Amino acid sequence: MFAFWTILTASLTSVACALLGCYLVLRKMAMVSDAISHSVLPGILFAFFITGSRDSTAMLIGAAFLGLLTTTIIEFLHRKGNLQSDAAIGVTFTALFALGVILVSAFAEQIDLDTDCVLYGEIAYVPLDIWFSGNQNMGPKAVWTMGVLLLCIASFIYFAYKELLLTSFDPAFATAVGLQTQIWHYLLIGAVSLTTVAAFESVGAILVVALLICPAATAYLLTSQLKNMLAFASIFGVIIAISGYYLAVWIDGSIAGAMSTMAGLLFVVALVVSKLRK
Repeated sequence: MFAFWTILTASLTSVACALLGCYLVLRKMAMVSDAISHSVLPGILFAFFITGSRDSTAMLIGAAFLGLLTTTIIEFLHRKGNLQSDAAIGVTFTALFALGVILVSAFAEQIDLDTDCVLYGEIAYVPLDIWFSGNQNMGPKAVWTMGVLLLCIASFIYFAYKELLLTSFDPAFATAVGLQTQIWHYLLIGAVSLTTVAAFESVGAILVVALLICPAATAYLLTSQLKNMLAFASIFGVIIAISGYYLAVWIDGSIAGAMSTMAGLLFVVALVVSKLRK
């Protein structure tokens, strides 16, 4: 059961990240996921300072707020500050992440929240954090958290498919037909922020970035249809979760590191295949 719960949690996280990652890749915003994954740390800490607890709902709200703030700052620096987008991303996420590190070291040393937890996570501990409803064992909390989140993301994409499609491929036309492109932009970023922080405790920020970018980028190499890209990215996410877990068992190493490695290898295979097809 240990392997089952670990792989299930990783698969749910992978699919949730892969679905959103497709839109980030199409919008050329892949590195925004890296910025969000690092800069939401102050949001988690502010939520803890305000509520005095590590309640997941409060932390999700705090992280989502910082995710939106990060995107707003990046857009401001890019449009008003005349910075290149990559420079705006670098300045924003390093500054906010450094702020989070300072807050952790100065005010949060006595709680179970540190930068190693945020960066690396430890998915191997997921089966040990059980949710009990009364006396009933409901399984690991992370499975329920990521399962509900995946359902919300899938519903969001299903009901807003046309709007996300138009604003991703042709924002000028989307604006011409009356769509509020900025609203859809921030809705997408909000979803990315929620996914990032929900996966923090189990998989860590580094693996979240890999799962947001690699499955989507891999699928992008193999198809030009958005629906196929979403499907392929989801399948690749599950493959990464399963193969990464058994690679970690084989080498007796980090599960998150092994999954990130398999994500990179899968991308390389897809790159070779795409070149051979041309």
